Amino acid sequence: MSQLDQLLNDVASARARYSHEVEKLTEEQAHWKPSPDAWSATDITEHLYWAEHGGIWGMWRAFHAKRAGTPIWEGELIHKGLPIETIIERTWQEKEIVPPIAAPRMGGPVAFWLSAFNSLQQPLRDLSIALADADLESIIHPHPLSGPLDIRQRFEFLRFHIDRHRKQVMELGLV
Repeated sequence: MSQLDQLLNDVASARARYSHEVEKLTEEQAHWKPSPDAWSATDITEHLYWAEHGGIWGMWRAFHAKRAGTPIWEGELIHKGLPIETIIERTWQEKEIVPPIAAPRMGGPVAFWLSAFNSLQQPLRDLSIALADADLESIIHPHPLSGPLDIRQRFEFLRFHIDRHRKQVMELGLV
């Protein structure tokens, strides 16, 4: 199995774990918030959709720009070769403020957001096919909190981010 196949499988597995937890919830449970400023499982799922949608779009954009000879980012690769967990430890605070583009803002049924979230595996798979012969460490798409990440780190981030929010859903204690 190639590195890219493994990364894709890792994201798919994280997605399945997350979906498994959220599918157990009733609509009422999915919208419950432990406090007014906390996120519900629906909010978390909507956030995952917007964040991953933007991340995948950004990876596609970075790939095409690099291939065209006009990379979207150039500079020192301050996280070169590091796993995403180390990068997060070095760059994130305990509770981060979500960038507005990735914030939940529409609400609605959790089933819709879960379906939308799950639908993102296909464009990610298509990207991995397009990247088959690419040097993953040479294609850089900066993260708004962590800075310049290469495509390998970006795939790792998707897995990490999904698992992080799965734990938050589980900590709501709804199931």
